[in-house]
Amino acid sequence: MILIADGGSTTCSWALLAGGPPQYFNTEGYNPYFWDTPGIAASLVRSVPVDVHQAPIRAIHYYGSGVLSPVKAEVVAGALRQVWPQAGEVSVAEDLLAAARALLGREAGFAAILGTGTNSCLYDGQRITQVIESLGYSLGDEGSGTSIGRQVLRDYLRGRMPAALAAKLKADYQLGEVSEVLDRLYNHALPNRFLAGFARFAGEHSHEPYCQEIVTRSFEALFEQIVTHYPDYQRHAFNCVGSVGYYFRDALAAVAQRHGMAVGQMLREPIEALVRYHEVAARP
Repeated sequence: MILIADGGSTTCSWALLAGGPPQYFNTEGYNPYFWDTPGIAASLVRSVPVDVHQAPIRAIHYYGSGVLSPVKAEVVAGALRQVWPQAGEVSVAEDLLAAARALLGREAGFAAILGTGTNSCLYDGQRITQVIESLGYSLGDEGSGTSIGRQVLRDYLRGRMPAALAAKLKADYQLGEVSEVLDRLYNHALPNRFLAGFARFAGEHSHEPYCQEIVTRSFEALFEQIVTHYPDYQRHAFNCVGSVGYYFRDALAAVAQRHGMAVGQMLREPIEALVRYHEVAARP
């Protein structure tokens, strides 16, 4: 049995390959910049279906956000070995490799992730060859849920949002005084998720010119700060995975085309394509 995982900062999608149709399920996301090994292991025990927890797993292929060094990879790998000690192979790789494999298979090209955070690369069909760092939600992550959500929340707190939308946002998100919002942002866990949650508001009101402008501005920043700095970027199609890229795909495609880049695949999640990738790899 093979277990495959694609882990974002918010959620992690899993697939169990046991000879029949894949069994899919979800857990929390386990970015090792915000989680430690005991916490991940405890969450998995709570969240994974009992039959999967007890299954004789022989290999685990985990792709996740925040897995940028051997030290961070071991935070996740240690938890996986605790939960499935019988697994003979436990591989942990960055989620960007999952995106490239899901979008491009064994073909070369450009791949990106646009979800809670942003990441992108050039891929030669086997490995990632170039990455322009997104720098995380504090310094970058242009085009991400945190980027869109940050602008929405900032405009609300500064009184720059149209009044009707501001009233709707306050009611929907039960926002209190500025000090309360800032306390939630700076003094509680997972501030990136908190910010990204406001991108949903832009999606729910995508017919509003204000929200359209916010989203377009974020995608323009993605191209200006990241995509156009890849060599010969216009030779590649723009391919991405992630909820933000998928649900705002029309706006994203328009920005890509304005920058002279063709549009390829835009997948909400890569897990099904990853299953196909590993099924082919496992064949004798």
